[in-house]
Amino acid sequence: MTDPREIPQLTSELVEMSREYLRQETIEPAKALGKEAGMGVGGALVMAIGAICLTWGFYYGLIWALPEGEWWVVLSRLLTALAAAGAAGIVGWRISVDSQ
Repeated sequence: MTDPREIPQLTSELVEMSREYLRQETIEPAKALGKEAGMGVGGALVMAIGAICLTWGFYYGLIWALPEGEWWVVLSRLLTALAAAGAAGIVGWRISVDSQ
């Protein structure tokens, strides 16, 4: 049986052990998860900016390649929208196939 004079020491050891366990089992994994989530969001942002720039480049390339006229501009916009929608559809399809 423990001596009543040891109770404050045992209590402080329990509190210290609880803090260490909490840090080890919750805070450290949460920090690692936050870093992974940050990298994922950053990568998605870079990919989105790249997709927008690629779409703009495709659009202006079509305007440059097609003859001048407002209907040719409309055609280039339509082709750009179809290409972007097709690319988004392929990406969505691949994500849904890989997640199963």
